[in-house]
Amino acid sequence: MSFRRNALYFAWLVAVIATLGSLYFSEIREFIPCDLCWFQRILMYPLSIILGIAAFYDDFKIKKYVLPLSIVGMCVSTFHYMMEKIPGFEKVRPCTNGVPCTTEWINWLGFITIPFLALTGFTLITILLLVAKKRDDEQEGE
Repeated sequence: MSFRRNALYFAWLVAVIATLGSLYFSEIREFIPCDLCWFQRILMYPLSIILGIAAFYDDFKIKKYVLPLSIVGMCVSTFHYMMEKIPGFEKVRPCTNGVPCTTEWINWLGFITIPFLALTGFTLITILLLVAKKRDDEQEGE
């Protein structure tokens, strides 16, 4: 079995790890999610289910439904990360109630924050789905 054949399974694994990681931070470490964190969760949690079903049935056509979620998730995560790390972006205030979106619950190695972890997850899922797309192209050519 090639990497391309397993790309869908790897994408599902990334989504499950990201989902469990966010639940760990909120339920065990008791970090209160900000509004942008909730939007990232809204985009990531369904991926755990959708990609799991697609991986089980080897349904590579699912990417047309999953890619928009992962790409929008990348955009939200990038914006959230920029709010945390770039001083000019902190003036934009999408989080008006509750925890400010600039709150850094973790800051590992000076750059790894929760939005960075979400961005990494969404990016990996997107790349893995694009690799799976190349596999579909190869099958059509045979």
